[in-house]
Amino acid sequence: MRATNRKITCEDAMAVAPPENGTPPTPAQPRNGFDRFFEISARGSTLSREVRGGLATFFTMAYIVVLNPLILGGAVDGDDKSLPIPALAAATALVAGLMTILMGVVGRFPLALAAGLGVNALVAYEIAPEMTWADAMGLVVIEGLIIAVLVLTGLRTAVFRSVPTQMKSAIGVGIGLFLTIIGLVDAGFVRRLPDAANTTVPVGLGVGGKLVSWPLLVFVVGLLITLVLVARRVKGAILIGILASTVLAVIVEAIGNIGPSFVDGKPNPKGWALNVPELPKTVVDLPDLSLLGKFNVFDSWGRAGWVVVLMFIFTLLITDFFDTMGTMVAVGQEGGLLDEQGTPPRAKEILLVDSIAAAAGGAASTSSNTSYIESAAGVAEGARTGVANLVTGALFLLAMFLAPLVVIVPFEAASTALVVVGFLMMTAVRTIDWSDYEIAIPAFLTIVLMPFTYSISNGIGAGLITFVVVKLARGKAREIHPLLYGVAALFVLYFLRGPIESLVL
Repeated sequence: MRATNRKITCEDAMAVAPPENGTPPTPAQPRNGFDRFFEISARGSTLSREVRGGLATFFTMAYIVVLNPLILGGAVDGDDKSLPIPALAAATALVAGLMTILMGVVGRFPLALAAGLGVNALVAYEIAPEMTWADAMGLVVIEGLIIAVLVLTGLRTAVFRSVPTQMKSAIGVGIGLFLTIIGLVDAGFVRRLPDAANTTVPVGLGVGGKLVSWPLLVFVVGLLITLVLVARRVKGAILIGILASTVLAVIVEAIGNIGPSFVDGKPNPKGWALNVPELPKTVVDLPDLSLLGKFNVFDSWGRAGWVVVLMFIFTLLITDFFDTMGTMVAVGQEGGLLDEQGTPPRAKEILLVDSIAAAAGGAASTSSNTSYIESAAGVAEGARTGVANLVTGALFLLAMFLAPLVVIVPFEAASTALVVVGFLMMTAVRTIDWSDYEIAIPAFLTIVLMPFTYSISNGIGAGLITFVVVKLARGKAREIHPLLYGVAALFVLYFLRGPIESLVL
């Protein structure tokens, strides 16, 4: 996700430091048909690096198998019905595994997919209450199919290519900061203050401004271990950091019996954020796949009204469309896989698989599946091809049966990778010309609004709107790609959807 100024040699392609200017490694002769198909040698990688990268990506994403069911299962639809959590967990792992493997085979790009955070909350708390769960998931299917049509017609790829190269760099930097704050918040290192509404300081350090819990100690020790390994250019630094942190977490929990962050509905600030790192009593469990195919694409239009449905589809569409664009750029930039225009190889195939994943998520009742920025953790470990996806996808499929084992890794251990990858992605900030305000101002807004609004789409939207406005204000309309006018207009509608909904609904 970052750009640099040196070429990655076959020897140091495994280092966690990103390439200086996103220059791909010198191609090598493929060893066999598998190597040739996935371009392993051509991208300066090896099978061991791909496996290590796939493992790192999985461990940073595995939380979604637990978190997605909690978000969707904690809401009710318009008929006051909820979805079963065990079935949601199984479906989440199944779709993530299949779509990640499909991305590896078709896109041949180290980009894993799973149920999208933010989108799942939108489905659970805004869309489902207006209709049934089947209706809500049907809208997700419709949205995915629309994006697939946009890809097949070439429009989605054309929009991607119309974004200026330096703005793509800014997107990568912004996502790096976004990843960092996600890691810090998930680990509990940064927390919302209880009286945030009555103070100018919305967040603080640890518990009451202090690092007083054992889980936080695990995170800090794990982060320091990982940073030292990264600084020493140790192969597998991020993966080693996650595993070492998990082992430490299991030991700490066994001795201290700390428990989760909520006990009997009451907050336990010193508890583990999500997964309690305990050795499971059972390792294998049969998956419940009863939610597959439980969607309806027609009834929502009559029940909620066509205006409501169109607004929901538009919101889902904009979020998926541009989140993936930003993620694809960031991951490609991290691995030095972008061309001079900031476009990764097989961009159309990557976007098509992402579109199919959105529809597949709706068809399986897990909400829209999308590309995960946590894939950058795998790229930082050396992943450069779709082989890493085969590893990550296979582990997700195993997670359907090994769910008790997957949940051993707590947020406090996995989040160390997100913070380190955030640092690596920040290095691309040097590629932006900060003396040119026409690009610097939009880039700045893109970078800061992603972490501060917890949304990739918000950052991209604000940056592109500002880019168009600044160029027009300086009389340089001809320097704006025609498609960017339409994109900026759509983002204006996206940001104004609240007032628009209040007028038309």
